[in-house]
Order: sequence, then structure tokens, then C-alpha cells
Amino acid sequence: YSSKDLHGIEFIDSYVFNQVEDIRFNSTVGKFVGYTEHGVYNAETWNKGSELAQELGELERYCKPHADIHYSAILDKTGEQG
Repeated sequence: YSSKDLHGIEFIDSYVFNQVEDIRFNSTVGKFVGYTEHGVYNAETWNKGSELAQELGELERYCKPHADIHYSAILDKTGEQG
């Protein structure tokens, strides 16, 4: 996100095996996307199951409540006043 009002905040959850990204969930896209053969198979399965609902909830459950803390920490380190 790029502003304190949390407009444009997104949650990205990547699954990596042997330094290769297999699957990524992006809250802006709203679904899992696979990047390998195994990842595509799992993404299709996860998009039909409860995993998708769980990931969609993470933006509200974790990201937005904690964004103020992280935003403040970044401003404190850059010397800007909030």
C-alpha cells in the first residue's frame, strides 16, 4: 500500500519449493495462480476449496489491523513525521 488510508493494500502469499515459486495468492487478483505444473494443479484445487476463503480473509484479519504498526515503523526510520 502507498498511503495511510490503506487504499490499494494487497496481501500476497507465495509458496516456494526449491527456490521456485509454485503458487501465489494475490488479494488483488482474488485467487491462487500456479506457475509450475504442480502449482497449476494445486491452484485449481485450492480455488475451489476452503483455502480460497481463508486467504481472502487474511487481508481483513491480519493486514489491515497491522498496517498502522508497520507504517509507523517505516516513518520512524525515515525521519518523516506522520
